[in-house]
Amino acid sequence: MKLLTHDKPFFPNEWEKKFIYLRDMGFDGFEIDGGVLLKEFDRIKKASEVHNFPVRMICGGYNGWIGDFDPDRRKQGISDINQILKAGYALNVQGIVLPAAWGMFSKRLPPMIPPRTQEEDTEVLLDSLAKLNAIAKETNTTIYLEPLNRYEDYMLNHIYEAAALIELGSFDSVKICYDFFHMNIEESKMDDPILEFHQHIGHVHLASSHRYQPGSGHLDYQPGFRALREIDYDGDFAFECRVLGDDPEVAYRKSVDFVRNELKKAGY
Repeated sequence: MKLLTHDKPFFPNEWEKKFIYLRDMGFDGFEIDGGVLLKEFDRIKKASEVHNFPVRMICGGYNGWIGDFDPDRRKQGISDINQILKAGYALNVQGIVLPAAWGMFSKRLPPMIPPRTQEEDTEVLLDSLAKLNAIAKETNTTIYLEPLNRYEDYMLNHIYEAAALIELGSFDSVKICYDFFHMNIEESKMDDPILEFHQHIGHVHLASSHRYQPGSGHLDYQPGFRALREIDYDGDFAFECRVLGDDPEVAYRKSVDFVRNELKKAGY
């Protein structure tokens, strides 16, 4: 079990200084933007090796969603992810986190009726995931499918929906990213989907109830953490959140301590 973080504006810009800073803050590794990885690959690889600070996961950094309405953009997204995972392979990353889409459409906001049927959505997602499953196998990585809340996406909002796609396509290189912020909105209980679909859970994103750092909102992590411990989840926990506080560095350090405390209480 390792704690990861996305980049933040108050982190040092130079990669070697950034990784030293993050280790001192209490993190074990980094979750990187795919576009940044491609653009600055040599510097990132060197800094990671020199300071033994792993880049363990990729999130974002491609153009076009795997469930995009535009076929050309969907094709571009898959092509971009292919290149990103090839670069990631050279750093021994675990894989890449992917939603079906983000900000493309919501059934909870006007016009409320998407331009595709549910059957068409499923067909598109299965096609994209089949291509990505093959790419993941070639690069020894994993695709982490992430359900989002109903206001940010409409195709995948629940863990069971992501699990159903994986099982329908018999994808052996696709897992689920369980995001505490999104599931706090969508799931009636935080632990039930973890326990029910435990074989598909492969990565965890952390944020509190208001999308800021863990410990700054009212989200109770214990049910989810205890469920993850019960299924012997030994993957990573990545901070994917904004940072609230007059001094973001102090607030973020406090959040790292909070999460490690909560994990310990849950049996980690």
